[in-house]
Amino acid sequence: MADVRDLAADKLSAPSTARIRPGFEGNNISHALGFKHINYVSEAAVLHHFREAGLPVGRLYKEFGLGFEIVELKSRLVELLDLDDEVTAEVVPVTKPGATELSFKVSQFVERDGRSVKSATSTVKVVLRIDEHVPASGPYPEEVGPFAVRRLGTGARLELGVTPRPYGSLNEGRGTVGADPVLARLIGEDNAFGWRWRVPYFYCHFNERLQMSGFLRVMEEAEDLFLAERGLPIKHVLDTRRWIPVVTQSEIRLLDETLMEEELHTVYTIEDVFKELLYTARMDTYVIRGGELVHTATGRITHGYLHEYEPNSWRMATLDEATVAALSTPKKVHA
Repeated sequence: MADVRDLAADKLSAPSTARIRPGFEGNNISHALGFKHINYVSEAAVLHHFREAGLPVGRLYKEFGLGFEIVELKSRLVELLDLDDEVTAEVVPVTKPGATELSFKVSQFVERDGRSVKSATSTVKVVLRIDEHVPASGPYPEEVGPFAVRRLGTGARLELGVTPRPYGSLNEGRGTVGADPVLARLIGEDNAFGWRWRVPYFYCHFNERLQMSGFLRVMEEAEDLFLAERGLPIKHVLDTRRWIPVVTQSEIRLLDETLMEEELHTVYTIEDVFKELLYTARMDTYVIRGGELVHTATGRITHGYLHEYEPNSWRMATLDEATVAALSTPKKVHA
């Protein structure tokens, strides 16, 4: 009879399928769900894959002190995800020999007019972060041992070069987007927006770190604040033009660890506005640690607008000159 550990290894490297209902929380506009929840479905599919392999992530943490950590998540939207959809998520392991990260391709399918259509695709990369304060009950399972790491990367260090302003008390709310010497240092002359904010515990996991789903929320929050600063607040644009932002692609890569209640400096840089339909932005996050700026994550997002031309019917909007100008004109950030 095959050893249980061998069976787990076989299952972890074999494809799996899960049926997942997206969270109702993601239904912000009309009947469709936003990009965070498309990414959440891919995360849930990979978590299901580990359970099917006999390696649920709770067990990995409780028995071995190994924290499941998504360190890279790239997704592309193909079809709007509907509030009533049940997603069939197919997970295909694509980890290469000798790799130090587990890699998975996730394809999401929904039913449209009686047939299955692909609604989104994702690439998910995972490591298992060793938690020193949880004693392992024995050797790590062989199939995950090569992917156990003592920390999540070593992000680039930048000279601080300015004197940070005190953030204030823990109840500072949404932080600051105004005059700030560190944000001014990071943005320089770029067409970018800066946001400084303290990381709350409910964006974190395993007692310590900001997790991938938290970074997705940071990305959405930065976009929301950026649009408001550029004179395109979401509700006003929705009320006056019947436009709502839509994300066609997103990606985030963790470069280092971001710890609970650290001050996160997020820089949201507009990279391109093209064909009067879409614009791309890069998100970079930094913390101050040991007198240096530590680059903890980077990502990109492709945005457009959907226009509701009749109730519950949406199509891509063409960006007018005023919108292109608002997206393309940087605002000076003062120290």
